[in-house]
Amino acid sequence: MNPFIALSPWLLGGVIIGGIFLLIFVAFIFQYIGLYLQAWVSGAKVGLIELIMMRFRKVNAKSVVINRISGKKAGIEISTEQLEAHYLAGGRITNVVRAMIAADKARIDLPWETATAIDLAGRDILEAVRTSVDPKVIDCPSEGGSKRTIDAVAGDGIQLRARARVTVRTNIARLVGGATEETIIARVGEGIISTIGSAATHLKVLENPDNISKTVLAKGLDAGTAFEILSIDIADIDVGENIGATLQAHQAEADKARFQAEAEKRRAMAVAQEAEYRAEEQKNRALVVLAESEVPKAMADAFRKGNFGVMDYYNMKNVISDTDMRSSIAGETPDA
Repeated sequence: MNPFIALSPWLLGGVIIGGIFLLIFVAFIFQYIGLYLQAWVSGAKVGLIELIMMRFRKVNAKSVVINRISGKKAGIEISTEQLEAHYLAGGRITNVVRAMIAADKARIDLPWETATAIDLAGRDILEAVRTSVDPKVIDCPSEGGSKRTIDAVAGDGIQLRARARVTVRTNIARLVGGATEETIIARVGEGIISTIGSAATHLKVLENPDNISKTVLAKGLDAGTAFEILSIDIADIDVGENIGATLQAHQAEADKARFQAEAEKRRAMAVAQEAEYRAEEQKNRALVVLAESEVPKAMADAFRKGNFGVMDYYNMKNVISDTDMRSSIAGETPDA
């Protein structure tokens, strides 16, 4: 028996399996050959082995190649290693590359390290570059907030309600660690309230609202923020309530209640004092009656000791009768 004929099924199986593996390998390589040729034709060469290794490092090879080509065409040299490192760090390489291209066209200095740091900090670097080129307007207070106006009270007690529009430009150098739009809105609102509150009358503010903008702008409210304030414009200012009059009315009501309480206190004290005087009077009357009850005893004692005679007694009775008569004539009631 021919041994080749006997081995032919094994050879056939091996050829089939080898063919399958070869097809899988070619299919695996083919998807990277297209990226390799695309990068090579564009002048942003990326090695085929590098593309294959990106698969094992779980890097999106297509995104790396496309962004490298974009940077190369714009005249910005970004290495494959830099793109891979930023991708693995969780960055958005497309945003970073587009931002660097926009910054380069606008002649804004934006190194790769700065751009990636801003992106990893969670800021939208592309939007920041656009705002640097084309300043944005921030409403103060913000449209989505609970309050529609900034309310402040002038020196004469009149309330003013204002709305402002702040034009800002992104400061790339302060974007990492700098305060956000909310800080700008809060500081501008505080400055407006302080400026209106320091005005002697509300008419002074209404005569020249630009003074608010100038005063607030001079305070350097953009310090420590990611923005540079270009202008502050008062979009609207209206007269509100007379807070001073309302406070005076409340004060008058409070004073009235206080005075009424003091008057009631004095009346109660007077009533108590009158009752005290009446009690004292009753006490004194009782003492008089007690003293009068001792008179007969004293007279009897005087009779026994011979200090008081019968004639003396009658003379005393005559004096008492005479006194009663005079009181009767005068219309007085003699004491009992």
